[in-house]
Amino acid sequence: MSKLIRDPQLDDLVRRINEGEQPRETSDRLERLLGEMSQRRASDLLLTAGSPAVFRIDGVLTPAGEPLSGDDIDDLVSSVLSSRSRQQLTEEGSADFSLRLSSVRFRINVHRQRGTLAAAVRSLPSEIPTLAQLNLPPSLAELVKPSRGLVLMCGPTGAGKTTTLAALIGEINRNEARHIITIEDPIEYEHRNIRSIIEQVEVGSDTPAFASALRASLRQDPDVILVGEMRDLETISTAITAAETGHLILSTLHTSDAAHAIHRIVDVFPPAQQAQVRQQLSLALNAIVVQHLIPLSRGKGRAVAVEVLLANTAIRNHIRNDKLQNLATELTLGKRAGMISLEDSLEALVQQGMISAEEAKARL
Repeated sequence: MSKLIRDPQLDDLVRRINEGEQPRETSDRLERLLGEMSQRRASDLLLTAGSPAVFRIDGVLTPAGEPLSGDDIDDLVSSVLSSRSRQQLTEEGSADFSLRLSSVRFRINVHRQRGTLAAAVRSLPSEIPTLAQLNLPPSLAELVKPSRGLVLMCGPTGAGKTTTLAALIGEINRNEARHIITIEDPIEYEHRNIRSIIEQVEVGSDTPAFASALRASLRQDPDVILVGEMRDLETISTAITAAETGHLILSTLHTSDAAHAIHRIVDVFPPAQQAQVRQQLSLALNAIVVQHLIPLSRGKGRAVAVEVLLANTAIRNHIRNDKLQNLATELTLGKRAGMISLEDSLEALVQQGMISAEEAKARL
């Protein structure tokens, strides 16, 4: 008797039908827009009533076509809204989900503005990039070699934090046998097991929230946990504790530098707990990486500038004693140990002719 081979797509279809959710089918018009998005290598597609579809190409917004009406937006997004997403849109005013079209995946946020629907679509690459392909310092690979601790990836929205984390997970996957759990909203990069075992949990589909997924993951024998974003007190508290107790935690924060990242974490907690949190964070933290994407001076594309803070004894003392103004000095003193200041990273890009001096100054 032949062995039954399960079809993951069929299993997913059965699951959604059993939950009362019909499979999503994209409209022809939306398919054309997504196809054009891929063809033009746009990172994002913005759909708002009263404006044409807008593609973000190399960081620049580029309108295309005729203005869209509110009914046009409704028609475009209604075909891909599941029952769960419709409920979330009704109750919360926005909904996030992923969509696959042929071999290309997209992350979609549908929301309301001025009483009409709007959407922001991001293209999700199918291949896991390497640090070299992203033109990132090879020393970043050292950040995922420890068996415990907290590594924070920071920067403004759209700075490529998720992409860098995917490259770091890929680094582990190619070189070490570890159990990795990622918790994302939604899943952006799909990892395939090479040497490591990788489980990917999607908020809204596999779990209701980051905090509950993170708590559950600690009982699943993980070595590495990637938390897509530390948004709330419970998630941050659990992540710090997990980093202290023998797990490598990778996560992101929307901050412009290392000091702001530490402030953001500590300020989430009530004042009475902040001294204790600074103590915990000083022990748990391994590194903070801040990155910015900057338009190339010649041609299309963007270059990445990074700041790398490694938690040594002096930095741990500054965190513990709430003297974060001293971190900039420690970055300068720590160059030999592998630290990188944003100023040095920008200067190197200017000297290589990749970005203009004006663009560099605007980031300082």
